[in-house]
Amino acid sequence: MPNIIFSEGSGLNDSVFGKSQYPIRAIIQKSVEAFEAMSMIDKIYSMDTTKNFAEKYTSETSVGDFEDVGENGAYPKTGMQEGYSKVIEPTTWKSSFEVTQEMVEDAKYGKIKSRASIFTTSYNRTREKFAATMLAGGVGSTVTIGKKTYDTNCADGTPLFGQNHPSKTKGTKFVQSNAFKAAFATSIFDRVQEHMQDFKDDDGNLLNIAPDTIIIPNVGSLKREVFALAGSDFDPATANNALNFQAGLWNVIVWPYLPKMIGNKPYFIMMDSRFKDDYECLPWLDRVPLSVRSDIDPNTDANVFKGRARFGAGFNNWRCVAICGEGITGTALTA
Repeated sequence: MPNIIFSEGSGLNDSVFGKSQYPIRAIIQKSVEAFEAMSMIDKIYSMDTTKNFAEKYTSETSVGDFEDVGENGAYPKTGMQEGYSKVIEPTTWKSSFEVTQEMVEDAKYGKIKSRASIFTTSYNRTREKFAATMLAGGVGSTVTIGKKTYDTNCADGTPLFGQNHPSKTKGTKFVQSNAFKAAFATSIFDRVQEHMQDFKDDDGNLLNIAPDTIIIPNVGSLKREVFALAGSDFDPATANNALNFQAGLWNVIVWPYLPKMIGNKPYFIMMDSRFKDDYECLPWLDRVPLSVRSDIDPNTDANVFKGRARFGAGFNNWRCVAICGEGITGTALTA
């Protein structure tokens, strides 16, 4: 989470407002640090910073296989090309609150501190909601947050979670799916894991995908099923004491900012956290950290605190994640 920059506005009357502003600064910093410990953004997105107005994320296709050319054979020529690319542009986010002249005169410091705490909680909540809504919105091409519409396609021009991801080198002759339609069950979970382990690159070469993270919304029944699968030494679906090979393999993230249902049904997301970071699959760009400044409103004499930040997120490579749920539009799975 970005640090907060706090600057005093021009014309500030230190002898009147100084005692209220500096405690506010301390409260703001403490609130961000406390919220950061609970944030899931850096566990799901590939965190990045930039000094540019936008960043382009791309890849290169693989080189062809070696060939047996026999004794004194010539070197075969092979090549590679740029893969699909995605441009992520941070956008500007703003908010403000004010401390009235009367509050300062009447020494209402508790009220001032409370407003400062609420202000920074709002900033962090905005980031968390934006991140979660973008991820869940990956089942479609766009998602609307507030009055703005955001692109949730990945670099290949299809939704992050889709059943027809094309190949850069083979086009739609070779498509793959990371969206699956099925209710949660141990056998379905195994199938999704298998499909992820079979993901290939644009040239059809098998990748080393090793999913290690389960992301779910805060749904009680789903949590019980997932934790039983991930934590039980024996098969949670039967009484025959069969060994549960999934036990201990997973980091389970319950993200309460995710929508509880997609298509009116629970769902789960599976992710390879190593591949996600190594290939910057889900970039989160911080351009300008939250900057808080204060000015005196000449019409009311209130001290107005204004917060501004620039950040953004998008999706580059779909291969680090897969989604499954009974309400998902995707490849049908059977137990």
